[in-house]
Amino acid sequence: MAAAPLAFLATQITQTPTPTSAARSNAQPAGNRVIVDSSLALGSSSSGTGRALAAALCAVAANSARRLRRPRTSLAGMAGMISKEQALPGRSEEMRLSQNHFVLGNPMRGPWPEGFQVCVFANGCFWGSEKGVWRLPGGGIYSTAVGYAGGFTPNPSYEEACSGRTGHTEAVQVVFDPSKISIVDILRWFWEAHDPTQGMGQGNDRGTQYRSGLYYFDDDQRQLFEASKAAYQKALQAAGKGRGPEITTEIAAAADFPDSKVFYYGEDYHQQYLAKPGARPYCSAQPQQVSLPPFETWCPPALQDKYQPKLTEDFWKLHGPKPHCVIMSPDEPIKWP
Repeated sequence: MAAAPLAFLATQITQTPTPTSAARSNAQPAGNRVIVDSSLALGSSSSGTGRALAAALCAVAANSARRLRRPRTSLAGMAGMISKEQALPGRSEEMRLSQNHFVLGNPMRGPWPEGFQVCVFANGCFWGSEKGVWRLPGGGIYSTAVGYAGGFTPNPSYEEACSGRTGHTEAVQVVFDPSKISIVDILRWFWEAHDPTQGMGQGNDRGTQYRSGLYYFDDDQRQLFEASKAAYQKALQAAGKGRGPEITTEIAAAADFPDSKVFYYGEDYHQQYLAKPGARPYCSAQPQQVSLPPFETWCPPALQDKYQPKLTEDFWKLHGPKPHCVIMSPDEPIKWP
């Protein structure tokens, strides 16, 4: 099949889908959802038109899922968090994923290279949250994935998370090389890329599945998360910014969850969604354009040498989060300096 404009491919798939028999068996309606395995859809996803078509089909599936529920308010989310006893049972099977990251090309699952670290955060719709962090420069971001975190239901589906009956929030897992990028750089992006005062929601997206969260894997992360939260709280108040009076971001230990499993992968069609052909340019984030105060003013003294930021103030002045910046930016990592 000759190459064609990607927007046209997405349109054609929407109107007259013609996946292979393998793809048909892995792209099935299930209630109000479409399940797509992009590694099987429309031939090989590793090269050329086959990869573009596979990604376009995934984007169409994701668009369909989002259209079915926007605008939407989760009654369970608005009422508050459910208890573990109220949560849906979930399942033991993990989501099927493409082997490699759509933009970065690295593996989507571990084991990770020696010395690399992991962090998990949630700051609104995971489409834009993931793109913002994979674009951080310097080659330090090794892999990113979207999924569901901080709840009770094992391996939930997107629809289950949207119901408010899993306890999860839409989240991003980041695997990074600390010799090239500091967790403090990722943390700064996290705070500045959304309004952390909005409670159970972000922008037009309301419900517990859109709450702000940070989930730590060691005590250093805990200290950095808590100290930066206190500093950003003061910065927002001084600037008179934020929808609410104070930061509502939850900070919890991964170890507090069964088997230390705080994060569950989302569906393949949600992974790196905004980089895929046919993607709908949507992001609910509400950046307040308030800078996280200087690192030295809030980082615990014992951690300052180890976690010095790699990205300079000049970078943040030029590339710091602004309204709609993620959906209007290229997909590739930022080149800096």
